[in-house]
Order: sequence, then structure tokens, then C-alpha cells
Amino acid sequence: MVAGQAAVVEGVYPRTVGRSYTLRTYGCQMNVHDSERMAGLLEAAGYARADDPATADVVVFNTCAVRENADNKLYGNLGLLASIKKKHEGLQIAVGGCLAQKDRETILRKAPWVDVVFGTHNVGSLPALLERARHNNEAQLEILESLDVFPSTLPTKRESVYAGWVSISVGCNNTCTFCIVPSLRGKERDRRPGDILAEVEALVADGAIEVTLLGQNVNSYGVEFGDRLAFGKLLRACGNVPGLERVRFTSPHPAAFTDDVVEAMAETPNVMPQLHMPLQSGSDRMLREMRRSYRSKRFLDILDGVRDRIPHAAITTDIIVGFPGETEEDFQATLDVVERARFGSAFTFQYSRRPGTPAADLPGQLPKAVVQERYERLTALQDRICAEENALQVGRVVEVMVTAQAGRKSGETHRLSGRARDQRLVHFTVPDGAEQPRPGDLVTLPVTAAASFHLLSDPEPSEYRLRRSRAGDAWDRSQADSCGAPAPSAAGARAGGVPLGMPALPPRA
Repeated sequence: MVAGQAAVVEGVYPRTVGRSYTLRTYGCQMNVHDSERMAGLLEAAGYARADDPATADVVVFNTCAVRENADNKLYGNLGLLASIKKKHEGLQIAVGGCLAQKDRETILRKAPWVDVVFGTHNVGSLPALLERARHNNEAQLEILESLDVFPSTLPTKRESVYAGWVSISVGCNNTCTFCIVPSLRGKERDRRPGDILAEVEALVADGAIEVTLLGQNVNSYGVEFGDRLAFGKLLRACGNVPGLERVRFTSPHPAAFTDDVVEAMAETPNVMPQLHMPLQSGSDRMLREMRRSYRSKRFLDILDGVRDRIPHAAITTDIIVGFPGETEEDFQATLDVVERARFGSAFTFQYSRRPGTPAADLPGQLPKAVVQERYERLTALQDRICAEENALQVGRVVEVMVTAQAGRKSGETHRLSGRARDQRLVHFTVPDGAEQPRPGDLVTLPVTAAASFHLLSDPEPSEYRLRRSRAGDAWDRSQADSCGAPAPSAAGARAGGVPLGMPALPPRA
């Protein structure tokens, strides 16, 4: 078979040999997980990940329609590829994800050199669409209005061997006026609990010790099959999976957050003491305008309930500044809730109009200067709270799962990085003579200093404990399989910036 020739694999995926791909992902954790599916599909079809993305035969953009300037970023990148495609014979460009679902024919009109446009509901079609575009020598556009196959049944190329995403539902039944997701992802569809647990167990069997359960509104899981307590039951079931040490989930909706979920978090040892709970606004008037079906008191009561049962829980959030009609009084209400809530970190966003959302047509769109000034006040407040909350961690002993990512200053400080059980980022040194951990291993050490967005640990030899894990063993195997550099060892090798593992959650976006 000549390079690039197609055949059929088990009657499902066209088989392509000798071609490479690169994936560029924008947006939320759901998009990151979707990209793992796309990578799995491409590799099942015979493509290899390009060692150098600049030389790839296929460039896939997995797009976001929520983040500000998402369309400008996409079309800017497509513009850069136009001239490259003229020089690179056979180069194919595919655009998928939320922006593709929304813009559809617009993408081909603005960038006619794109070969494939596919939506959020037909990720599984990517290899066939690429092959059809090559065979017919014309662009392929395929956008479905509902799922043709649940994404979790597709092949997956995991970005991490020690931690993984597991989608428990797709879509959303809410009607938030600022959000375009329901029209792009569709109504909520829930997986059966047995299928979810089977995927979790398979991940653990492959070496993962941490799993994050994903859903657009993860705690409304069960609505499709009529069990409002299904999410709490699922958390407890994850507690019975042998070898699974850390369970996280994102993102819950305050209106669907029930006491049984708090109890399941508190009573299931491997469910981490961490909660990401989107606030969006502290003003009840703004919450009504946003169609968020809770009020600030309800939100704060949830936080109090979680902290009562899980005293050391770290709680993070999302906040929108400058929603249409927001007054100074409304904004002050947000500042008041933030002060009271004591978030460990916050993703703060300046409102920007999204065509196709109800909020885009609301009166009272605020001037950019007003939104910017409020944004700066909010982030200054949250930065102070972050620093104060992190300072309270100094002296605590934490268990850190080592990640492959290194801090920006790791070359100077010789520190490795990892995540504590509450998801706080910890940069730490390994005492002279102590054994070096691998990504996926666990170290126990004291917090010796704190900054606004991370903790530091420079332990004495007696304060440093390393537990080599199955996940670290899986990391070693993955490096051997890919002919990568060996893992750090007692001989003194340091972890580098290998881009694997859970995407870092910055203090704000």
C-alpha cells in the first residue's frame, strides 16, 4: 500500500497510512476531551501525530464559540495556513467544534482553502470526511443537529496516562441568556452509569489514578432517565473502583446542587475536597436577567454546607463582569459575594456579545471602559483573597500528585510541580539525595510559602515522602513506547515541560 492510500478498517474507519496530524484546541475542558476523541479517531485510521506540528499533513482546529474573540483567533490562524497550504502538497485543514457548529458555511466562505467542516454532533465522521475531501478534491461540510453516536464510544487518544476525563453527559437543558452552548451542543444526553464506570475502570487499568467527571451541568446527571439523585450515586460508585485515588468533577450548576451530593463528597474518600461552582454574578437582578435559576443567598448557603461537611474544601468559580444593564449597585453585590465566598481562585470574564444569544439583543450594553474598570476592581479583590487563602495553607502537610508540566521558573528554581488534593498548584523541591518522583507519583510534604496563585514547598529530607504509583509506572511505559526521555530518577534528572496531563486551571481567564 502506498503512502496516503486508504483502505477500510473493520468497515468503520477509512485507513490512511503515511500521513500525520496536529490538533489545536480552544475552549473548555469538554473541548479538550473532544480533542482526545479526534486524536483517537485519527490514529485508529492510521494517522500519526506529527513530531513537528509545522510539518503535519492534517491540521485540525477544535473550536470554541464562547470565549471572547474565538472567531478572530480561528480565522487569523486559517489565514496563516493559506500560504502554507500552497507550498505543502496534500495539506488538509479541518475545522470542528462549537464555532464550526455555529458558523457552518461561513467558514468555507471566509476560508475556501479549508477541506473539512464538522460539528459537535459528528466528531466520529472526521476520518471519513478527510478521505472524502481528498478523493473528491472538494471541501466537505457536515453538520448534524443531534448526536449520531455518543462521543464516549469513539476511540480515544488520552493526553495523560495518570489522569483522565470521563464524559458523563453532553448538552444542556438550561437557557442562560449569555450562553450559546445549548444551541451548539443540544439538549442534555446522559450516559448509563454502567458505561461510565466501565470507562473509569478501563482508565484505571491503564494506569490512571485520577479521573474528572465532565458534563455541561455535571450534577444534573440523571435527568434523562429520571433519577435526580443519580450524580451522588455515581460519585459513591467511583469510590468503589479499586486503584482510583482521586475523583473530581466539573462543572456543577448551583440550582441542581443537592444535599446528597455534598454528603457523597464528604463520605467518599477518593472524591477530592474541591468544588468549582459558577457564580456568574452576585446580583440577584443580574441573575434573573441571565436566567440563572438561583439567587446569591442560595449560592452562599451551598458553600456553607460544603465547608461545614468538608472544612478544607477549596472552592473556585466563574464570574461575568459587565452583563447588559449591570449597575454599580449590581457590581457591588458581586464584590460583596466574592468577599464573603472566599474563593480559592476565580475565572473572571468581561461580558462580550455572542450573536445568537438572547443577551446580545438586551438593552444596556455597557461601554468597554466601564467593563474594564469593574473587571480590574474584581480581579484585584480576588487576587487579594487568593493570597490570603493560600497564606492559610502554610504549615499544612499536603499530598501532591506530580504532573509533567513544569512552572515557568522551574529552570531557575529546580522545582517540580503538582496538584494537591484540593487542586491547588504546588511547586516543590526534592531534597538532595532523595528519590526523584515521576509524573503520576505522589509526594507528601509541608507547604513552606505561598503566593497568590500557587503554593511552595522546600522540605527538609525528613519532611519529604515519596509514594511511587501505578500512574508513575504508566508514565515510564508511555515514555518507553514513544522513545521519549527517561523519567526523572535518583540520578538527578529533572521533570521537563512535557505537555501531558490535566490542562492547568489558571486563576482567571
